[in-house]
Amino acid sequence: MRSLDIYRRLLTFVKPYWLKIAFAMVSMAGFAAATSLMAVLVQPIIDGLVDQDVNELKILSFQLLGVFLARGFFDFWQEYLIRYAGQQAVADMRETLYDHLQTLSLAFFTKTPTGVLISRITNDVNLIQGSVSSAITGLLKQPLTIIGLAGVAFYRDWRLALIAFVVLPAAVIPIYKFSRKIRKVSIKGLQVMARLTNVLHETITGVRIVKAFNMEEYEKKRFREENARYVKQVMKRVRVRALSSPVMEIIGGIVVCFIIFLGSYYVAGGYSLGKLGSFLSALLLLYRPMKSLVQTNNMLQEGLAAGTRIFELLDEKPHVKAEDGGKPLTRVEHSIEFKHVHFMYENDWVLKDIHFTVRVGDVVALVGSSGGGKTTLVNLLPRFYDVTKGQILITGVDIQEFSVRSLRDQIGIVTQQTILFNDTARGNIAYGSFDRPEDEVVAAAKAANAHDFIMNLPEGYDTIIGEQGVKLSGGERQRVAIARAILKNPPILILDEATSSLDSESEQEVQKALEKLMTHRTVFVIAHRLSTIRKATKILVIQDGRIVEEGNHKELMALGGEYRRLHRMQFRDAEPIVIGRRGEEVA
Repeated sequence: MRSLDIYRRLLTFVKPYWLKIAFAMVSMAGFAAATSLMAVLVQPIIDGLVDQDVNELKILSFQLLGVFLARGFFDFWQEYLIRYAGQQAVADMRETLYDHLQTLSLAFFTKTPTGVLISRITNDVNLIQGSVSSAITGLLKQPLTIIGLAGVAFYRDWRLALIAFVVLPAAVIPIYKFSRKIRKVSIKGLQVMARLTNVLHETITGVRIVKAFNMEEYEKKRFREENARYVKQVMKRVRVRALSSPVMEIIGGIVVCFIIFLGSYYVAGGYSLGKLGSFLSALLLLYRPMKSLVQTNNMLQEGLAAGTRIFELLDEKPHVKAEDGGKPLTRVEHSIEFKHVHFMYENDWVLKDIHFTVRVGDVVALVGSSGGGKTTLVNLLPRFYDVTKGQILITGVDIQEFSVRSLRDQIGIVTQQTILFNDTARGNIAYGSFDRPEDEVVAAAKAANAHDFIMNLPEGYDTIIGEQGVKLSGGERQRVAIARAILKNPPILILDEATSSLDSESEQEVQKALEKLMTHRTVFVIAHRLSTIRKATKILVIQDGRIVEEGNHKELMALGGEYRRLHRMQFRDAEPIVIGRRGEEVA
């Protein structure tokens, strides 16, 4: 991405605050004028000292005080207004980035580590936060000051000014080379920081596993290695930035020394000492804004490096397009049909020619070995992914013609991996349905066998259950998730191992609640425990992305194929095994 394109896109975030920036520019102009006046006043002050004109010096001292006060006044307002505009612009950028993440498809989050995304929104944006404010200040305030002081220098002596300003541009060449190096090193540093953040996220969220397997020392070592890589990259950036400052020091020192050397001959020939002092003052005051420009350029390059990564993320397109113009899905009638559905993920065919029809009110069970494609199949229904080939029809209409929001409003999901938030028990149950009254929340909790243990929590339904529900047991977390689906009360339910974390007693009670909930609803159940799906209207046996068997429990047992093999494996210890004469197992 070209620097000019990044500048242009960054300015779109600054544009809403143009009025404050305009006032800041006025203040910068005032600051530049006050700084130039300081150099102008040096001549009469020196001449007054030489002539011992006390009255003139008194007047000049008050004038100089006024200049200092004006300079401080303008400096405050330009700094405050620019920082305000910069902070607001970066806050807008952070919100835009987060909003964009919410539009991206599940496939993006599957392939992108969480720590990397956290680093983009925090570290990368924070780097832009500093560079935006400094860049606006540096690119407006410093040039105005330089122009004002240059004007004073040329006004005092254009010949000396020409000599000085012929030498100073020599600093541009090394500064340009430093800029390219800083940007390259900054991008690498941000990449290393993203890896460091990812290690941190993984070890904190997976702390139970780390401790259970005694991997603390291993994780410490992994963090130390990534931390050392980051420090190494930071020091490369520091080294380049540190080199740029001495370049300006040396070039500025050469110019000043040369001007003093020439000035000594001028003064000896009758040149005004005050005039030379005023010229040197302008030249010395020029040094600070020029050095600040170099530092601004360094920060700008770091900001451009962060901007490159942020705009790469903003340019990421969702695989599932959720146009607002889609049809609203208000009712699910007749049937749901998977019509010759194929799905490819990262060049691998996960599902191949899936074809079946589900009547409204049917309970469809998906069984088969792990990795066969069961979860992927149900993820296509709410359009977490879109089919590669084929169609999914609801009441004869392709689901891609419906708006994604209205489609997902009709679907409730309880996943195998229980997802809860660091909120109250009530907040987690009512997630997505915050407007529902208290009695409905309690009724959903009772139906999921969650009410009793919630009431035993320190603050009942107002108890914060911790990140991922860490304050609850596995079974309790699962029941809260089930209550959330019950409260939504959707016509289509997806239960992905919904009772996997429950003990036998709780499972039986929740299974009864789910059976009530399933009435007059279309349900897709993924279950490894075949005992829980005996009453399913239809059972699909999925193997290597294909439906290899289809029917109800009785039909599939009679068929004697893959379903019966899976059933026999699960109930081998529970059912008597009859051995034939030749030693083979007999059903």
